[in-house]
Amino acid sequence: MDDIQKTSHQFDSIVNVCRDIFLMKLKDYGTAWRILRIPSITDQVYIKAQRIRSIDTKGARKIDEGIRSEFIGIVNYSVIALIQLELGPVGTREELPTAEGEKLYDFYIQAAKDLMLNKNHDYGEAWRNMRLGSLTDIILMKLMRVKQIEDNQGKTFISEGIDANYYDIINYAVFALIKIDYEGS
Repeated sequence: MDDIQKTSHQFDSIVNVCRDIFLMKLKDYGTAWRILRIPSITDQVYIKAQRIRSIDTKGARKIDEGIRSEFIGIVNYSVIALIQLELGPVGTREELPTAEGEKLYDFYIQAAKDLMLNKNHDYGEAWRNMRLGSLTDIILMKLMRVKQIEDNQGKTFISEGIDANYYDIINYAVFALIKIDYEGS
């Protein structure tokens, strides 16, 4: 198995875990997240990334959940952000049938994977040499970019938009989960 196939297989394995959790929560809570505006989702992802950084910096935690569950949350909330960007503001469609939520999740995860494979082709497997803390820092930087774009009402002069940053956040979080699950980082 070459490096690209290995990454593709590991990506799918990690995403299946994230997807299962997303679907279980969809059954438990429905689409209550439809009430969230994009900046609120951005803040939720930021909280998760900041907790990871805090645990990494302090080397300890008081809540009995590790960073793995936070990276899973980052993946899933980032997909939710992409869904919200497509469906528009709250009030246009508050409830989603489970099957549609699942279909949208799969669509955005596949788009993130396609992007990752294209970037991996150009960059190689450079992310495998990165530290877990660096992946977290890049996620936080992407979130700061998203916040700035949100503050500018979505307008950019030269940069990619909110959606491109969320795709990157998904991929960096999946890379972190691959490092945790497969490389023991």
